[in-house]
Amino acid sequence: MTGSRAHSPYHRCSDREGGLPRGGGRHPTTVRRGPRPPASTPADHALRKLTVLSRALFDTPDEGEILSLAMDHIAAAGPYSAEAGYLKVDGDLVPSPRNGQIHALAVDRRVRELAGQDGPVTVPGRPWGRALGLRGLERLHGYLVVTSCSRPTEAEHSLLATLVRHTAAALSVAHAHRRRREDALELHRLRKEHTALQRQLISVVAELGYQRAVHALMADVAASGGGEEAITRALHRLTGLPALVEDRFGRLRSWAGPSRPDPYPEPDPVRQDEMLHAVAREAGPVRIKDRLITLIRPHGEILGVLALVDALDEADEHTVLALEHAATSLALELAHLRNLAAVELRLHRELVDDLLAGTDEASAYARSEAVGHDLHRSHYIVVVQWSNRTVDDSFAQTVSRAASAVGMRSLLTRRSDHVVLVADGRPHVRALYEALTRETGTRSGTIGVSAPCDSLDDIPHHYQEAQRALEVRRHSRERYGTTFFDELGLYRILGPGNDYRELETFVQEWLGQLIDYDSRHHAAMVETLTRYFDCGGNYDETAESLAIHRSTLRYRLQRIRDISGNDLANVEDRLNLQVATRVWRIVLGGPG
Repeated sequence: MTGSRAHSPYHRCSDREGGLPRGGGRHPTTVRRGPRPPASTPADHALRKLTVLSRALFDTPDEGEILSLAMDHIAAAGPYSAEAGYLKVDGDLVPSPRNGQIHALAVDRRVRELAGQDGPVTVPGRPWGRALGLRGLERLHGYLVVTSCSRPTEAEHSLLATLVRHTAAALSVAHAHRRRREDALELHRLRKEHTALQRQLISVVAELGYQRAVHALMADVAASGGGEEAITRALHRLTGLPALVEDRFGRLRSWAGPSRPDPYPEPDPVRQDEMLHAVAREAGPVRIKDRLITLIRPHGEILGVLALVDALDEADEHTVLALEHAATSLALELAHLRNLAAVELRLHRELVDDLLAGTDEASAYARSEAVGHDLHRSHYIVVVQWSNRTVDDSFAQTVSRAASAVGMRSLLTRRSDHVVLVADGRPHVRALYEALTRETGTRSGTIGVSAPCDSLDDIPHHYQEAQRALEVRRHSRERYGTTFFDELGLYRILGPGNDYRELETFVQEWLGQLIDYDSRHHAAMVETLTRYFDCGGNYDETAESLAIHRSTLRYRLQRIRDISGNDLANVEDRLNLQVATRVWRIVLGGPG
């Protein structure tokens, strides 16, 4: 095997190679003349050699040559021999041509077993051996297999580690330079290929007619089912310019090509409307700053914007033609998607309309499964009203998109002045409202949410709850936002449209625990609370009306606080409890 010193498998390590004879001594004729300079230690000599080697390693551009240099000069770090070297190429360890054949298979197998880690290596005749990984910051560059005729000292260990680190660093630099050269060559090749492809396309266009070729290409892309992303990519390939699709509100839907902004700029609703009107007034694509823009508008309705980013003003008539054909294909694609959405919305609407009116459970479950919705879960009824939007199919689809964007699984229908969702989970307090604010560009909206509904038969009643929550919000000081029915408190039983069951629900919520306690223990906690409120909170009058001692009354009131969890000192709790006791006694026929 070839290393820093040639040796056979039976090479013996001498105790001393070169230098003065053992014991030293001076020549008898030597005459000292003045003070001698300090003697150079072996460590100093080794460091100088390593410094020279390090310069050579970093001056060498080829990774194979760097490995060979390290193997040839391993003795600069101590009594070492380089048994083998490996470079990692395309994920595999490739042996150095300088590796010998003796012990090659055993060493090679051991190095691969280490799987990137350092480890001992056994070589006959060499009492010490290690496989040392040549590691850069991001990858393993290879291995250096080193043996020694004696166990290295700590200083020799340190020198060897320094040599290995310098070799790995030099390999990292060489690897980076090589990758840079390869990237530059690849970029040059791609540019040449792109130029050749452009020339080839121009040649084809000259023969067959550019317009017919572009039309056929866009038709094929549209027929492939790839959607707007496939059309955007095709437009980018045709023109060589970044292509993009935005919805009518200026939000990015698709981008093909380099230099995509990240994050994409948030649209300004006023400027977006001005841009749409400016482009709509022209017959073809319009240049606005560095973009060539055309509208996607089947049947006159604007569904979005298709644009090319042309910062260097390179667009010609062929670019404009490609943009127009792409816009036509995209208009057909978006119109098709819109029709599918309309059909899905119609099926949802019919099902929700029946649920709100009351329908057969078996039929409702079967129809909900057909549209991919699980009605067996607990649901909430959500009512959405936006003051500046007409409640048509377009607004219903806007609400549907916003609900999907915040993770709400729902069925949807619309009424004359609001949209109704049957959602399979409690909506987040602000998420749907904020999503609709972004979609509509205005905050002038109100959302009412019902209490949870566990039965399809209860959906009509919970629909009324959602409407009640919306009405309370609309007539409050902060009329825009989201209100939950189960957080209304006393407002739940005020106003028109409330029935006996709602009164029962209110009383149960505030007095239910006390009523149950009275029933189980034959107590009179609810009656005590009622008399307390009737007497205006006066302890003496209340105790006298109940024919009990004042301390007994104080005990009962404390037990009422403990059982119900409500605080009589809290203004809102006190009001709700007082109303509940009145309803319990007068409307529901409680004792007294």
